[in-house]
Amino acid sequence: MGYRQRTSVLATATVLATVLTGCGSDDAGSGGAAPATSGKQLAVVATTPEVADFVRNIGGSDVAVTQIIKPNVDPHDFEPTPADIQAISAATVVVKNGVGLEGWLDRTIEASGFKGTVVDSSQGVTLREGGHEEGEKHAGEGEEHADEEHDPHIWHNPRNAKVMAANIEKGLAAADPAKAATFTTNLTAYSAELDKLDADNEAAFARLPAADRKLVTNHDAFGYYVDRYKLQFVGSVIPSLDTSAELSARQLSDLVAKIKATGTTAIFTESSLPPKSADAIAQQAGVKVVGGEDALFGDSLGEPGTPEGTYLGAERHNTQVIVSALGG
Repeated sequence: MGYRQRTSVLATATVLATVLTGCGSDDAGSGGAAPATSGKQLAVVATTPEVADFVRNIGGSDVAVTQIIKPNVDPHDFEPTPADIQAISAATVVVKNGVGLEGWLDRTIEASGFKGTVVDSSQGVTLREGGHEEGEKHAGEGEEHADEEHDPHIWHNPRNAKVMAANIEKGLAAADPAKAATFTTNLTAYSAELDKLDADNEAAFARLPAADRKLVTNHDAFGYYVDRYKLQFVGSVIPSLDTSAELSARQLSDLVAKIKATGTTAIFTESSLPPKSADAIAQQAGVKVVGGEDALFGDSLGEPGTPEGTYLGAERHNTQVIVSALGG
């Protein structure tokens, strides 16, 4: 399994030279914005919507967060903009998901001249192997090869989200020791919310018969979720952890046959991916498509200001939609 993000160092450096001579900035939460570097706030760049939300919860008003990848943008096919490069250049801390999800990041950091600290929020998370199998590897062990072997969608297990939040707290505290006590307090409060999310998810699925817990999604993004809540992963429209793969004719017919054989009742689309292929497969298999406002948040979060614009809200949405669709 490989990811398609391939950014030329030379091209990035050329763009950087342009943007650093003078480039406007946007709202820090919307992606592609230069972080605040004045006053008491710590300038932090966070790569994905999920990681950015964790940083905001842990850092609170003591951090100025620039979120690079906007909501409903496919992170597997992302390329940084000049404003993103400028934001990284001006930051004190860069926080990433890790596990190879940000294939563009190392080259961009090198070209930007960033001299701060990179926090890998995946450190210590037990990683799943590719192909929907539970792995034994922990993030940080041979990390340079993890993007070819392991599932990067680690946040879909709230227990992993707790590890990610703790890694972020350590990184922020190291960068701003004067605020360390505040960051610790925020982590304690947020960890309790993550525990409640996990317990609520468990309770929701406990009301759904085990035989009905069958999941078909746009791509294989929910492995950690499936493992945590003991669901049956039937298959995905895009047969990969990445979104660049495509179903062959044989894989398509095999998926349709498997949906029919297992009695699966729905295909769940994702907010950051088009539903066209899912619609075609559902029609052949004779099952419903769950999408539109009920599309799952697989690689992204919802729009800022909405309940689904936070990690907690997006995960609650996913569970509610899945349980309702499969239970109905």
